[in-house]
Amino acid sequence: MKRKYVIPIFVPHLGCPNDCIFCNQKSISGQKTNMTKEKAKDIIDNYLKSIKVQNSQIEIAFYGGSFTAIDEKIQNELLELANTYIKEGKVESIRISTRPDYITKEILKRLKKYNVKTIELGVQSASDYILKRSNRGHTFEDVKKASKLIRWNGFILGHQMMVGLPESTRKDEIETAKKLIKLKPKMVRIYPVLVVKNTKLEKEYEEGIYKPLPLAQAIETCKELVRMFANKKIDIIRVGLQNTDEITKPGSEKSEVVAGPYHPAFRQLVESSMWYDAIVEKIKKLNVKVQEVQVTVNPTDVNNVIGHKKENVLKLKDYYDVDLIINQDEKVKQGKSKIDITKVYKDFKEENSAEDKEKNKIKV
Repeated sequence: MKRKYVIPIFVPHLGCPNDCIFCNQKSISGQKTNMTKEKAKDIIDNYLKSIKVQNSQIEIAFYGGSFTAIDEKIQNELLELANTYIKEGKVESIRISTRPDYITKEILKRLKKYNVKTIELGVQSASDYILKRSNRGHTFEDVKKASKLIRWNGFILGHQMMVGLPESTRKDEIETAKKLIKLKPKMVRIYPVLVVKNTKLEKEYEEGIYKPLPLAQAIETCKELVRMFANKKIDIIRVGLQNTDEITKPGSEKSEVVAGPYHPAFRQLVESSMWYDAIVEKIKKLNVKVQEVQVTVNPTDVNNVIGHKKENVLKLKDYYDVDLIINQDEKVKQGKSKIDITKVYKDFKEENSAEDKEKNKIKV
């Protein structure tokens, strides 16, 4: 199987018609200057130096959220450059990220000409009120129209949504997920809102108008969203912003994050918590005192079952006095598990009783 690589090229705020309340793309991406064809070429060439092209599936991705809104000449220059690598057999596909109100039949025809394969839409919310409150500049009707056009024209559709936008509730975010599922994306990204420097949201935070979600609450909401998308076999390609020099612990050197549910391993916290819930649910169904539980999973899931800094192991021991034994089996599908109760309180008593008898024999 070929290994997948993504070569990220950021075009921060280049042509974006709106200044969203939460957004400072130059801070988020670490890209302080606008992208040019020459800079993009250097980025691609540097990535390709460290990748074995023959055994790889390589994609060039233009991030920044408004690619189709930038000057058409610049779009064409960047796409033509990326397409050159496809023609040379060095790269397999192109992905772009854009706004739902900048998708038309004409735009899609041009993207197809340059072999763009995947289009991700920044949806953020299905509530028109919350979209307006966040100064998005589009409605959910724009999302529906763009999503249908993208699928009908043979592109792979991706969606991006946010958790914790101003005045958004858990109910709103679950409703957003339900509506996105109906639009049949192949993939989704889930981003909890962070307060970033030099944004309107930072000002609202400082004035006490906006309160970011606590980490625990963000995890609980994202758990529910992940379950919903996973149940519909929609690929969840990211949960939480990627940790960088700029997107890191608030207050640390170079950090652009002022506040919010930041964690360097946010996705692991979400997925580990889901594993913990599954184990506890199994334990609670039994009318016995569980002493030990064995979870058999694919090797790729071991770290999430253990939990960040062994959190799941420690919580099971502290709250339920249960020992967690993990068994690896490559035959188990990733994300699936077999949970066996290997020791209960009754077994424990019988073992002690047997040990006592054995000791008595020795004494005799």
